[in-house]
Amino acid sequence: MPTKIDYDAKIPNNVDLSGDRRLQRALEGWQPKFLDWWGEMGPTLRTQGVYLRTAVSVGRDGWAHFDHVNVPDYRWGIFLAERDPDRVITFGEHQGEPVWQQVPGEYRADLQRLIVIQGDTEPASVEQQKLLGLTAPSLYDLRNLFQVNVEEGRHLWAMVYLLHAYFGREGRDEAESLLLRNSGSPDAPRILGAFNEETADWLAFYMFTYFTDRDGKYQLGTLKESGFDPLSRTCEFMLKEEAHHMFVGTTGVDRVVTRSAELIREHDTFDIAGHGGIPLDLIQRYLNFHYTVSLDLFGSETSTNAANYYTAGLKGRWQETRRKDDHKLTDAAGSLARPRADGTWETEELQAILLLNLDLREEYRADCQTGVNRWNKILDEAGIDFRFVLPHPGFNREVGINSGHHVTPDGTVVDERTWLAGKRKWLPTPEDLTFVRSLMHPVYERGKIASWVAPPRQGINGKPFDYEYVYLS
Repeated sequence: MPTKIDYDAKIPNNVDLSGDRRLQRALEGWQPKFLDWWGEMGPTLRTQGVYLRTAVSVGRDGWAHFDHVNVPDYRWGIFLAERDPDRVITFGEHQGEPVWQQVPGEYRADLQRLIVIQGDTEPASVEQQKLLGLTAPSLYDLRNLFQVNVEEGRHLWAMVYLLHAYFGREGRDEAESLLLRNSGSPDAPRILGAFNEETADWLAFYMFTYFTDRDGKYQLGTLKESGFDPLSRTCEFMLKEEAHHMFVGTTGVDRVVTRSAELIREHDTFDIAGHGGIPLDLIQRYLNFHYTVSLDLFGSETSTNAANYYTAGLKGRWQETRRKDDHKLTDAAGSLARPRADGTWETEELQAILLLNLDLREEYRADCQTGVNRWNKILDEAGIDFRFVLPHPGFNREVGINSGHHVTPDGTVVDERTWLAGKRKWLPTPEDLTFVRSLMHPVYERGKIASWVAPPRQGINGKPFDYEYVYLS
């Protein structure tokens, strides 16, 4: 497996695509359909060049090149991480066996399903963020939006390659369908609910890239453990690119909180809406929404599908090799808290292998808490007595054991009337959404930024904040 990417090919790749003419022709046939989809569903704002990073290698050092690129000419390609010839399966009933370079027949349907679900999320986020460029708070932010979008498009290429290369006609049909479903479509929506939600403003974008892209990190991390080696290597390189997306979210919320704190101190009031800032309680409601919608992406807390994937060696746990157990989980147990109709919680002990979705969700929850701690530190250093909180995992859930129950952000199980009475305090209201959107005016001048968000502490790739990250004319 070469690590250097062939950019002379029509489809940049490091998988020796020219050595398989049939596969090459199939993917070259899909390429114009992808470009048509990008033209229709990709960013609305037209530019003359965006300062983007492009992968030039998959190795540890110097893997990316930065330069201005005309976005429609971006070289989307197929990049797999370096192959480890000694790699073995580390969990499940095939533990210790060499990883598979081809799809085992008995796991074909399950692997295809996992790849399709992951692939469906990649173009969805591009569709959700289609209009954001029209209201970018700075050229720096606009550049970051395009970077996220082109790499989500490349992640779609990653999954489509696997479908074409390893799943025959059915895989090619699924690859076609990935371009036919659209976020929020009433007739052909995206598979997972969070990817049909609107990302209509930049606070929602920062929350999405913090919470929802972080879910992507954990899902890719479990697929990276897969015994199907091409899937593992694909996800390993995707994780490298995904890190920047979460950086955009983390520092984006940082900058909103920083600006709100400045306005609170300047005007000696938490009611900063009239001063062009986003109130902290409104930010908390956005946090509540995006965090809980993202929790639904982990699926039901108990799952026989997840258990079967694990036993078969298809999908592991987060950081599987660091776990100190037998990596089979046949005798391990875990506990699950369930809400009851009488408003109390009960704890049930179950086989750990049935709780793998919960295990992954808990890893995610702990990671999300680090962001909340970071934003609270900004408030603490500003001397502001307000703290953000991650809501209880039972709050506002549409999937799993908490769906159908009314759980408040502090974990109290209440009746429907009480929940509806408190809903406006906990989740963004129509008035919140209208107010935030009223702040969304484009700022395209070099070195300038919208009034509701602070500038970044540093630019991209050593460039200053006032660098011309995007050529608009």
